[in-house]
Amino acid sequence: MSTLSYRTAGESHGKALITLIEGLPAGVPIDQAFIDGELRRRQGGYGRGGRQKIETDHAEFLTGVRMGKTIGSPVTMLIPNKDFRLDDPTKTPPLHRPRPGHADLAGSVKWLTTDCRETLERASARETAARVAAGALARCFLREFGIEVFGFVRQVGEARGQFEVTEDNWRELRDRRDASEVYCPDPQADAAMRAFINDQKMAKDTAGGIVETHVFGCPIGLGSCMTWDGRLDSRIAAAVMGIQAFKGVEIGLGFEAARRPGSKVHDEIFYDASKRDTPSLGFVRGSNNAGGLEGGMTNGQPVVVRGAMKPISTLGKPLRSVDLNSKQPSEAGWERSDISAISAAGVVMENVIAFEIARAFLEKFGGDSLAEIRANYENFLATARQLPLQ
Repeated sequence: MSTLSYRTAGESHGKALITLIEGLPAGVPIDQAFIDGELRRRQGGYGRGGRQKIETDHAEFLTGVRMGKTIGSPVTMLIPNKDFRLDDPTKTPPLHRPRPGHADLAGSVKWLTTDCRETLERASARETAARVAAGALARCFLREFGIEVFGFVRQVGEARGQFEVTEDNWRELRDRRDASEVYCPDPQADAAMRAFINDQKMAKDTAGGIVETHVFGCPIGLGSCMTWDGRLDSRIAAAVMGIQAFKGVEIGLGFEAARRPGSKVHDEIFYDASKRDTPSLGFVRGSNNAGGLEGGMTNGQPVVVRGAMKPISTLGKPLRSVDLNSKQPSEAGWERSDISAISAAGVVMENVIAFEIARAFLEKFGGDSLAEIRANYENFLATARQLPLQ
């Protein structure tokens, strides 16, 4: 069995986006409605631009699936672009004035061109639709083992959602999130976030924010402390920082842990025999400052991750730049864009984290079929409950 991995292809205004996933076992049920639902959520949110009114994203399975289940071969998904105009220079003209904060300048110099479009078409966050599809498929697998992922917008401007997420209330919070235009379960914060985004729109500016993801049901021991690249927190951080416009990531307390003494950071360990048959094996904590990860491995508590997204780089009131052909001062170029994509960013982060959890799960319990993996997983839990082994 190969390691679970994915690749995406496609440009913002190309014919389609493509996701190729390798390493999924045979027998995983495909929840088409769920996958398309995640794609729709990525298109939604407050402050989005005109592109979302054009596209109706849907994942079409081209390979690797038969009668609604994976068959163990590579899975390919295609998401068509209705706004296909990459080869039409009248609709997608060259862009010679790089936008500060975007990939325009660095990419143009890297590929020895003065046309920023050759970079921006691939650098565009449109590509994240393909990543959401990959993560949503990974969640179809994780759900077979009771692992669920929940994400939301925590902060926009100074407005911050004031609520605690627990294993008992996250489904209720999910319903409240889905009723929010910004994807924040706190109605008061939601209103303040929308007001902040509106203010940026009036000022021809843009807004970023902080998104948060919780993963419930992970067993102890996903990931490894044996190699730097086997650490699950390292992989999650890389996946989050790989999302367009993300500039920071923290797990659990994150940077706050650096300001506190150890006694106020580390989560004390207790044993609750009534939870022996759960994935935590009965080991519980009085807090979750570690965010469910210690030594690069899951510890039986919910995994908690926050990501910081900078404001969109395309401003209605362009910043100063330079024309790459003449080298003369100029205003930055303008492309149709969002005022804020923080809601969509939360959906993307949920799904890229889910993919990393699925990858670590398969490394620990892997097999060629869902049935084989289930047997491996159940055998591990049964053996772990017998500790100490004789």
